[in-house]
Amino acid sequence: MQPYDEFSMLVDNVAEAGLDVDAPPPVERIEVRGPDGLVVSAIRWGTGLPELVLLHGGAQNAHTWDTVALALRRPLLAIDLPGHGHSDWRPQKDYTPQVLAVEVARVVEAHAPEAEAVIGMSLGGLTALCLATDRPDLVRRLGLVDITPGTDHAKAEPIIAFVTAHQDFADFDAILAHTMEHNPTRTESSLRRGVLHNACEQEDGSWSWRWDPVRDWKAGEGPQEKAPDFGALWDRVSSLEGPVHLWLGGAWSVVGDEDVEEFRRRQPGASVTTVDGAGHSIQGDRPLETVDLIEGLLAEPA
Repeated sequence: MQPYDEFSMLVDNVAEAGLDVDAPPPVERIEVRGPDGLVVSAIRWGTGLPELVLLHGGAQNAHTWDTVALALRRPLLAIDLPGHGHSDWRPQKDYTPQVLAVEVARVVEAHAPEAEAVIGMSLGGLTALCLATDRPDLVRRLGLVDITPGTDHAKAEPIIAFVTAHQDFADFDAILAHTMEHNPTRTESSLRRGVLHNACEQEDGSWSWRWDPVRDWKAGEGPQEKAPDFGALWDRVSSLEGPVHLWLGGAWSVVGDEDVEEFRRRQPGASVTTVDGAGHSIQGDRPLETVDLIEGLLAEPA
């Protein structure tokens, strides 16, 4: 295979989505080093001060937003959460939303302090929720992609099955086949790009995911192995200020009807939209519809 060039594949995103884009905008990878010396990496799109901050889900990376970023045509920042993509893995293995929000805040403060909205999917959504309540000065509008604090192990079972099945694969074909098996509605070309962004080849020719498979809540035996309990974050939903949008996958979702009801109870003014044909990763399944949703959020007065 050719050496990995993360931005060379953007032309494929343009072609597959049928975007009217002559050439990808300026795009570069940046890094912010924390006081512990560990790096959080991000992709900066465009030349102006970022208008948006995009946070991916667990076991993903910033490239999940590529087609959305191309279609938006706005300067923005897509961040690799710690332990994902090109960001450093954490020795303590603590990737809970509250901890991730502290790391993300440092990046937003440095590179996107005037962003009009923060959009987060799944784990990135809960991280954005924590960021919005810890640092409301950095989150003027909040978009949550298919996540609420009510998501638990049972609701997220398909995702957990995918990310915990294997960490290492004999070759690229094996990791691609595994990815295609768990994403039957996506094209092979899009999944091939996704694997190249989300995995890397080892010296012996095998392939491994770029994200850290170890989480501190997996330690020990018993129920704690299943998944963390995000229920304590419901109080943060109640304290949100400014426009809040919740976007749900119509084909399948990790958000139950009871979660939507609780979300509406705590945020009566929130907008809730179901995206037909999309699964949990709405930005990957329906990127152009995601763009429309983001533009709708930006149109609301903060």
